[in-house]
Amino acid sequence: MESLSRPTLFDFHGVCMTNYFTDNWENVQNFRARPDDIVLASYPKAGNTWVSYILDLLYFGQTSPERQGSVPLHERVPFLEIQMSGYPSGVDVLNELTSFPRIIKTHLPVQFLPKSFWEQNSKIIYVARNAKDSAVSYFHFDRMNKRFMEGKMVFGSWYEHVRGWWEKKQTCSNILYLFYEDLIEDTEQELVRICSFLGLSPTTELKKQVTEKVQFDNMKNNKMVNGSADEVFDLKISPFMRKGRVGDWNNHFTVQQDEQFNEDYKKKMKNTDLQFRTVL
Repeated sequence: MESLSRPTLFDFHGVCMTNYFTDNWENVQNFRARPDDIVLASYPKAGNTWVSYILDLLYFGQTSPERQGSVPLHERVPFLEIQMSGYPSGVDVLNELTSFPRIIKTHLPVQFLPKSFWEQNSKIIYVARNAKDSAVSYFHFDRMNKRFMEGKMVFGSWYEHVRGWWEKKQTCSNILYLFYEDLIEDTEQELVRICSFLGLSPTTELKKQVTEKVQFDNMKNNKMVNGSADEVFDLKISPFMRKGRVGDWNNHFTVQQDEQFNEDYKKKMKNTDLQFRTVL
């Protein structure tokens, strides 16, 4: 099995990418969205799996409880742009999905999202996580920090990714922009925001069930959610779900690294009102 940890990075229309996410480019760009599709976008390691699980439970937790114990989350929420030899592409899996709505995972920067999602006015939820914890989480996933600051990561620069989606949100009412830190601090409150955005009115009981099931430790121990059912990951190197905390960067950054990072961050984020919390 090919490992996802060291694919070759190359410049693709100004963004660092790997062939896993560009090999099926034409089909991805021509993807036919539906008005009831829900797109879940984020930079890698920012809580995409977490919110995928929340959405899956909201829509299918009560109507198809058997899915929860038998179908891995990455099959319930297909990854739009992925294409790996020996596996069906994300586009193919999505085209064959019979459940409604389709919940669709993507890590694409805003300018790469297939245009049919905008034409169909599909609902889009973007999850953003602060740069320091993203760098550390990515470091364990892909073992790096300098590359993060230089934007030499798959799906490109964190700074451009979070800013691009933030700017798009200012003019598009079909985008809900969530912060990982808010989800950690008050899962219930963010759940209410998600439901309000999607026009859902779950029962108190369902909200309670969802909040309970999506607690990090419960997800980490759930084989259908924690990535262990996905052959692509080598979990011996680093678990797919590691800590799920805010401020873990404090345990990894030296004082010097933190100073360098802060200086670099200020430069790259000076022209935006987008703000993150790095501690709670």
